[in-house]
Amino acid sequence: MNSNTTKNFRIATAVKVAVMALSLGVATTASAQVAGTWLVKAGYNRISPDVSSGNLSAASLPGTKIDVESADAAIVTFGYMFTNNISAELYLGTAYKHKIVGAGAIDGVGKIGSVDVLPPTLFAQYRFLEASSAFRPYVGLGVTYARFERERGSAVLTAITNPGGAPTTITIKNKVGFTPQIGVTYALTEKWFADAAVSKTYLKTTTTLSTGQKIDTKLDPMAVNLSIGYRF
Repeated sequence: MNSNTTKNFRIATAVKVAVMALSLGVATTASAQVAGTWLVKAGYNRISPDVSSGNLSAASLPGTKIDVESADAAIVTFGYMFTNNISAELYLGTAYKHKIVGAGAIDGVGKIGSVDVLPPTLFAQYRFLEASSAFRPYVGLGVTYARFERERGSAVLTAITNPGGAPTTITIKNKVGFTPQIGVTYALTEKWFADAAVSKTYLKTTTTLSTGQKIDTKLDPMAVNLSIGYRF
Protein backbone atom coordinates (compact mmCIF):
# COMPACT_ATOMS: atom_id res chain seq x y z
CA MET A 1 0.00 0.00 0.00
CA ASN A 2 1.62 3.30 -1.08
CA SER A 3 1.65 6.47 1.02
CA ASN A 4 -1.27 8.10 -0.87
CA THR A 5 -3.44 5.01 -0.44
CA THR A 6 -2.59 4.89 3.26
CA LYS A 7 -3.42 8.59 3.65
CA ASN A 8 -6.76 8.21 1.85
CA PHE A 9 -7.62 5.18 3.99
CA ARG A 10 -6.92 7.15 7.17
CA ILE A 11 -9.04 10.08 5.99
CA ALA A 12 -11.93 7.76 5.07
CA THR A 13 -11.67 6.06 8.46
CA ALA A 14 -11.67 9.42 10.27
CA VAL A 15 -14.76 10.55 8.36
CA LYS A 16 -16.59 7.31 9.21
CA VAL A 17 -15.71 7.70 12.89
CA ALA A 18 -16.90 11.33 12.88
CA VAL A 19 -20.20 10.39 11.23
CA MET A 20 -20.73 7.57 13.72
CA ALA A 21 -19.97 9.90 16.62
CA LEU A 22 -22.38 12.50 15.29
CA SER A 23 -25.08 9.88 14.84
CA LEU A 24 -24.56 8.63 18.37
CA GLY A 25 -24.65 12.21 19.64
CA VAL A 26 -27.97 12.88 17.95
CA ALA A 27 -29.40 9.62 19.21
CA THR A 28 -28.22 10.37 22.74
CA THR A 29 -29.66 13.88 22.54
CA ALA A 30 -32.96 12.48 21.34
CA SER A 31 -33.34 10.42 24.48
CA ALA A 32 -33.51 13.68 26.47
CA GLN A 33 -36.35 15.26 24.41
CA VAL A 34 -39.15 12.80 25.06
CA ALA A 35 -42.27 12.82 27.23
CA GLY A 36 -41.52 13.10 30.94
CA THR A 37 -38.51 15.40 30.51
CA TRP A 38 -38.09 18.39 32.83
CA LEU A 39 -36.44 21.55 31.50
CA VAL A 40 -34.70 24.34 33.41
CA LYS A 41 -33.36 27.43 31.65
CA ALA A 42 -31.60 30.63 32.71
CA GLY A 43 -30.96 33.60 30.47
CA TYR A 44 -31.53 37.18 29.41
CA ASN A 45 -34.76 38.84 28.28
CA ARG A 46 -35.39 42.24 26.69
CA ILE A 47 -38.89 43.73 26.80
CA SER A 48 -39.74 46.50 24.32
CA PRO A 49 -43.22 47.99 24.81
CA ASP A 50 -45.14 48.89 21.64
CA VAL A 51 -47.09 51.69 23.26
CA SER A 52 -50.37 53.14 22.05
CA SER A 53 -51.29 55.82 24.55
CA GLY A 54 -54.60 57.46 25.19
CA ASN A 55 -54.82 61.09 26.35
CA LEU A 56 -54.44 62.09 29.98
CA SER A 57 -57.87 63.03 31.30
CA ALA A 58 -58.74 66.59 32.34
CA ALA A 59 -57.50 68.73 33.84
CA SER A 60 -54.41 68.45 31.63
CA LEU A 61 -52.84 69.82 28.47
CA PRO A 62 -54.86 68.36 25.55
CA GLY A 63 -53.04 65.54 23.79
CA THR A 64 -50.86 64.61 26.77
CA LYS A 65 -49.63 61.05 26.22
CA ILE A 66 -46.95 58.70 27.53
CA ASP A 67 -44.40 56.25 26.19
CA VAL A 68 -42.50 53.46 27.94
CA GLU A 69 -38.85 52.59 27.28
CA SER A 70 -37.37 49.09 26.91
CA ALA A 71 -35.88 47.19 29.83
CA ASP A 72 -33.74 44.07 30.39
CA ALA A 73 -33.75 41.43 33.11
CA ALA A 74 -32.52 37.94 33.97
CA ILE A 75 -35.03 35.13 33.55
CA VAL A 76 -35.41 31.56 34.75
CA THR A 77 -37.76 29.06 33.12
CA PHE A 78 -39.19 25.74 34.28
CA GLY A 79 -40.70 23.37 31.73
CA TYR A 80 -42.13 19.88 31.32
CA MET A 81 -42.65 17.67 28.25
CA PHE A 82 -46.11 16.07 28.44
CA THR A 83 -45.54 14.25 25.14
CA ASN A 84 -42.70 14.26 22.61
CA ASN A 85 -44.25 17.40 21.08
CA ILE A 86 -46.41 19.10 23.72
CA SER A 87 -44.81 21.01 26.59
CA ALA A 88 -45.49 23.74 29.14
CA GLU A 89 -43.10 26.39 30.42
CA LEU A 90 -43.29 28.93 33.23
CA TYR A 91 -41.22 32.10 32.74
CA LEU A 92 -40.09 33.90 35.90
CA GLY A 93 -37.41 36.48 36.61
CA THR A 94 -36.31 39.68 38.26
CA ALA A 95 -38.25 42.93 37.83
CA TYR A 96 -38.00 44.98 34.64
CA LYS A 97 -37.27 48.63 35.44
CA HIS A 98 -39.05 50.78 32.85
CA LYS A 99 -38.82 54.53 32.33
CA ILE A 100 -42.06 56.36 31.54
CA VAL A 101 -41.52 59.39 29.29
CA GLY A 102 -43.69 62.16 27.93
CA ALA A 103 -45.27 61.88 24.47
CA GLY A 104 -47.85 63.72 22.38
CA ALA A 105 -48.29 67.27 23.64
CA ILE A 106 -45.49 66.79 26.19
CA ASP A 107 -43.06 64.98 23.89
CA GLY A 108 -39.50 65.97 24.75
CA VAL A 109 -39.97 66.62 28.47
CA GLY A 110 -38.14 63.38 29.24
CA LYS A 111 -38.76 61.08 32.17
CA ILE A 112 -42.06 61.61 33.96
CA GLY A 113 -42.03 58.40 35.98
CA SER A 114 -40.76 54.86 36.40
CA VAL A 115 -42.13 51.45 37.28
CA ASP A 116 -40.90 47.95 38.10
CA VAL A 117 -42.78 45.18 36.29
CA LEU A 118 -42.99 41.48 37.13
CA PRO A 119 -44.65 39.57 34.25
CA PRO A 120 -44.69 35.82 35.00
CA THR A 121 -45.96 33.90 31.98
CA LEU A 122 -47.23 30.34 31.62
CA PHE A 123 -46.96 28.89 28.10
CA ALA A 124 -48.50 25.86 26.41
CA GLN A 125 -46.21 24.86 23.53
CA TYR A 126 -46.01 22.61 20.50
CA ARG A 127 -42.54 21.46 19.41
CA PHE A 128 -42.01 20.51 15.77
CA LEU A 129 -39.91 17.70 14.26
CA GLU A 130 -39.09 14.38 15.84
CA ALA A 131 -37.83 13.91 19.37
CA SER A 132 -34.57 12.74 17.76
CA SER A 133 -33.96 16.19 16.21
CA ALA A 134 -31.33 18.32 17.90
CA PHE A 135 -32.83 21.44 16.27
CA ARG A 136 -36.48 21.92 17.29
CA PRO A 137 -38.60 25.00 16.52
CA TYR A 138 -41.73 25.54 18.60
CA VAL A 139 -44.76 27.78 18.98
CA GLY A 140 -46.57 28.67 22.17
CA LEU A 141 -49.52 30.54 23.62
CA GLY A 142 -49.28 31.93 27.11
CA VAL A 143 -51.05 33.90 29.80
CA THR A 144 -49.11 36.78 31.36
CA TYR A 145 -49.90 38.42 34.68
CA ALA A 146 -48.33 41.90 34.64
CA ARG A 147 -47.73 43.13 38.17
CA PHE A 148 -46.69 46.78 38.46
CA GLU A 149 -44.65 47.76 41.51
CA ARG A 150 -42.75 50.79 42.84
CA GLU A 151 -44.52 53.24 40.55
CA ARG A 152 -42.88 56.65 40.90
CA GLY A 153 -43.68 60.05 39.43
CA SER A 154 -40.86 62.48 38.66
CA ALA A 155 -40.45 66.17 39.42
CA VAL A 156 -41.27 66.83 35.76
CA LEU A 157 -44.64 65.09 36.18
CA THR A 158 -45.37 67.21 39.24
CA ALA A 159 -44.47 70.38 37.35
CA ILE A 160 -46.91 69.39 34.58
CA THR A 161 -49.83 68.19 36.68
CA ASN A 162 -49.51 69.98 40.04
CA PRO A 163 -47.09 72.92 39.78
CA GLY A 164 -46.17 74.29 43.19
CA GLY A 165 -48.07 71.50 44.93
CA ALA A 166 -47.30 68.13 46.50
CA PRO A 167 -45.37 65.60 44.39
CA THR A 168 -47.60 63.72 41.95
CA THR A 169 -47.65 59.97 42.51
CA ILE A 170 -48.91 57.30 40.12
CA THR A 171 -50.61 53.92 40.40
CA ILE A 172 -50.74 51.40 37.53
CA LYS A 173 -53.38 48.68 37.51
CA ASN A 174 -52.18 45.06 37.36
CA LYS A 175 -53.47 43.24 34.28
CA VAL A 176 -53.63 39.85 32.51
CA GLY A 177 -52.69 39.51 28.83
CA PHE A 178 -52.32 36.80 26.19
CA THR A 179 -48.86 36.04 24.80
CA PRO A 180 -48.17 34.19 21.51
CA GLN A 181 -44.61 32.88 21.17
CA ILE A 182 -42.20 31.39 18.63
CA GLY A 183 -38.85 29.85 19.50
CA VAL A 184 -36.23 27.23 18.84
CA THR A 185 -34.02 24.93 20.90
CA TYR A 186 -30.70 23.44 19.85
CA ALA A 187 -29.10 20.53 21.69
CA LEU A 188 -25.50 21.25 22.71
CA THR A 189 -24.95 17.94 24.51
CA GLU A 190 -27.14 15.13 25.80
CA LYS A 191 -28.36 17.36 28.65
CA TRP A 192 -27.48 20.96 27.78
CA PHE A 193 -29.26 23.06 25.15
CA ALA A 194 -29.55 26.63 23.85
CA ASP A 195 -32.91 28.35 23.45
CA ALA A 196 -34.09 31.53 21.72
CA ALA A 197 -37.65 32.84 21.71
CA VAL A 198 -39.71 35.87 20.72
CA SER A 199 -43.12 36.67 22.19
CA LYS A 200 -45.62 39.52 22.22
CA THR A 201 -48.06 40.23 25.04
CA TYR A 202 -51.33 42.02 24.32
CA LEU A 203 -51.85 44.16 27.39
CA LYS A 204 -53.89 47.26 28.23
CA THR A 205 -53.78 49.04 31.57
CA THR A 206 -54.77 52.27 33.31
CA THR A 207 -52.51 54.69 35.17
CA THR A 208 -54.06 56.89 37.86
CA LEU A 209 -52.39 60.06 39.13
CA SER A 210 -52.72 61.35 42.69
CA THR A 211 -54.05 64.58 41.14
CA GLY A 212 -57.07 62.67 39.83
CA GLN A 213 -56.25 62.26 36.14
CA LYS A 214 -56.16 58.89 34.40
CA ILE A 215 -54.63 57.57 31.21
CA ASP A 216 -55.36 54.31 29.38
CA THR A 217 -52.42 52.70 27.60
CA LYS A 218 -51.88 49.68 25.35
CA LEU A 219 -48.41 48.40 26.20
CA ASP A 220 -48.26 45.32 23.90
CA PRO A 221 -44.59 44.53 24.71
CA MET A 222 -42.34 42.42 22.51
CA ALA A 223 -39.94 40.12 24.38
CA VAL A 224 -36.74 38.59 22.97
CA ASN A 225 -34.83 36.11 25.11
CA LEU A 226 -31.76 33.89 24.94
CA SER A 227 -31.18 31.08 27.44
CA ILE A 228 -29.05 28.08 28.25
CA GLY A 229 -30.98 25.09 29.57
CA TYR A 230 -30.56 21.69 31.17
CA ARG A 231 -32.80 18.61 30.78
CA PHE A 232 -33.35 15.90 33.34
